[in-house]
Amino acid sequence: MQFIKFEKVRDGKYLKNYEITYQNKAGREKKYEIVSRRELSTIEDVGGAPSGVSIVATMDDKLLLLHEFRMGVNRSVYNLCAGMLEPKETIEDCIVRELYEETGLRVKNIKKILPPSYAAVAISDTTTYIAFVEAEGEISDNSSENEQIEARLYTREEVCELLEKEPFSSRAQMAAFYFAQFGSF
Repeated sequence: MQFIKFEKVRDGKYLKNYEITYQNKAGREKKYEIVSRRELSTIEDVGGAPSGVSIVATMDDKLLLLHEFRMGVNRSVYNLCAGMLEPKETIEDCIVRELYEETGLRVKNIKKILPPSYAAVAISDTTTYIAFVEAEGEISDNSSENEQIEARLYTREEVCELLEKEPFSSRAQMAAFYFAQFGSF
């Protein structure tokens, strides 16, 4: 594939839309649309800096899942605690802040932070870290008025039941399946 042109077509508050013109392997000119959370100037900027984190949290042999309304699918889905990095914030500070903001829980131990991975490769260059943590404390609602989130800790048996009948985000579904099969991380 050979890139020909790269341009911004819309500048939203949280997402920026770009159009990539390229020549396909048959030599024909094609256009492809992507969204990014970041300001991109050139094609080389695509896939750059990570924008956030997804948190796989456990506590007392239970998995933390959020049941939250997601506007993009017009329904509530089971999801991981997640959020965006603030300017000049470390990934560790982001994990602590997001876990508390969405659940009221505190980080007891960060077990592992995986390198950034792409969140939606077909439509976006957004990359996020995945963090595995042990949490402590009591669940409380500290979310913004723009979020509808119910945080809860689930046993392996409860997670098995949810996996059979409830909608999940893909990352949360993979984490939940692994937890249901093998227990802790």
